[in-house]
Amino acid sequence: MSFGEHLEELRVTLFKCVLAMLVGSAVGFYIGSDVVTFIEGPLQEGLNEFRIDLAEKQAGVESQTIDDEVYIPLRIYEFVDGEKRERLLYLPLDQDPRNQIIGTGMTDAFMVYVKASLIVGVVVASPALFYFIWQFVASGLYQHERKYVYVFMPFSLGLFLLGAAVAFFFAIQLVVVFLFGFYEWLEITPTPRINEWMSFVLLLPLGFGVAFQLPLVMLFLERIGVFGVADYLKSWRIAILVICIISMLLTPADPGSMILLAVPLCFLYFGGIGLCKFMPRRESPFDPPPA
Repeated sequence: MSFGEHLEELRVTLFKCVLAMLVGSAVGFYIGSDVVTFIEGPLQEGLNEFRIDLAEKQAGVESQTIDDEVYIPLRIYEFVDGEKRERLLYLPLDQDPRNQIIGTGMTDAFMVYVKASLIVGVVVASPALFYFIWQFVASGLYQHERKYVYVFMPFSLGLFLLGAAVAFFFAIQLVVVFLFGFYEWLEITPTPRINEWMSFVLLLPLGFGVAFQLPLVMLFLERIGVFGVADYLKSWRIAILVICIISMLLTPADPGSMILLAVPLCFLYFGGIGLCKFMPRRESPFDPPPA
C-alpha cells in the first residue's frame, strides 16, 4: 500500500470515527440530564450526611437517629407552636436551600451538560471507535503482532474499567466523607460547585484506570528485557513503597481512597509477576549467555 493510499485510509477512518461520535453524542444529549443526576449522587449524599450531622449537633439530639430531615435548633421551639413549629423543626433535605449543588458561572450548567453528554457519547461509540481504529492499525501489522493485540487489548480494557469502577463506586464516596469532615471540623459551610465536581469525577476514575494497567506495564518491561521475574520478586518491598507513593499522589489526602488504590495495586503487582512467569519472552540469539 502506497503512502497516498495510507492517507486515504486514515481519512476514511477519521470520518467513520467522527460519525460514530456524533451518533453516540446524540444519545448522550438525550439522556444527559439523567447522567448529571447520577454523577451528582455521591456529592449530594455526602452533603446530606453533612447537613444531618450538623443539625444533630446544633439541635442537641446527637443520640437520636434522623432520616431525610434537618432539625432546626431547639431554641426556636419556645417562640412558635402548632403547624409553624412542625415546619420549623422538620425541614426535608430536598427543600433545604443550603443543601444544593451550585453553579457560579453563566455557562456552568450548560458546560456540565455538554461534558456529561460527550462522556456518554464516547462510551456508546467506543466499540465502533475501537473497531475502526483497529481496522486501520491492523493493516500495517504482521500476523503475530495482531495476536498480541487480540490477547492484551481486552485484558487492558477490563483492567481500566475495573479501576474506574473502584474509583467511582467506592473511592469517591470515601473522599467526599473525608473532605466534608474538614468542613464540619473547621465549622465552614460547604457550597460545592458542579463544574469542579464534574472535573474531579472524571480525573479520579481516569487515574485509577491507568494505574490498574500495572500488570501489562510489568509484562512489557519484561518483554523488552528491562526487568525479569527475579528482579520483580527481589524488589517487591521497594515496589510496594512506590505503589503507596503513587496512590498518595493520584488520590486526595484521605487515607481511605489511598488504601483503596494501593491494596489492589499490590495484588496486581504480584499478578503481574505471575503474568511474566507464565508468559515469558522468547530467548533471542543475541541475548548474552546466563552467568
